[in-house]
Amino acid sequence: MARLNRYACAHSLDGRRFTTAVLGEYDPGNRRLLYVNAGHNPPILRHANGETETLEAGGLPLGILLEGAYTTATIDLKTRDVLILYTDGVVEAVDEKGQEFGNDRWIDAIRELPESSAAEALQFLMKRVDDFVGFTRQSDDITCLVFRCS
Repeated sequence: MARLNRYACAHSLDGRRFTTAVLGEYDPGNRRLLYVNAGHNPPILRHANGETETLEAGGLPLGILLEGAYTTATIDLKTRDVLILYTDGVVEAVDEKGQEFGNDRWIDAIRELPESSAAEALQFLMKRVDDFVGFTRQSDDITCLVFRCS
């Protein structure tokens, strides 16, 4: 992450252009995820019992501070845990009244995920956002990735 940050700083127009990112490495042998978050929306881990936690270890977005420090963390995943990575366009999606979908609705949707495949979980989550925004044109991308630990 430090190397990516140095590159981003060299092209950031003095910090006016920056990039958020989450980097992770998953070891399926021991179900361990090593990750670092550079100012991105924190991934959400939904445990099989429905409880959620956010993965926030990391630092500033890339390109803001050349000497930026990044903390890594590890988390052990269990069978039926679901990891959700998403862009800010998900929680900032607006309806026809200009109201944001928001973090609370997003967390509620994640807690209500049915027992299903990662693809079906993704469809479930995106339908929640789609139902909220209706036909309202969005100004940002709405991107989500779902990883289910089996």
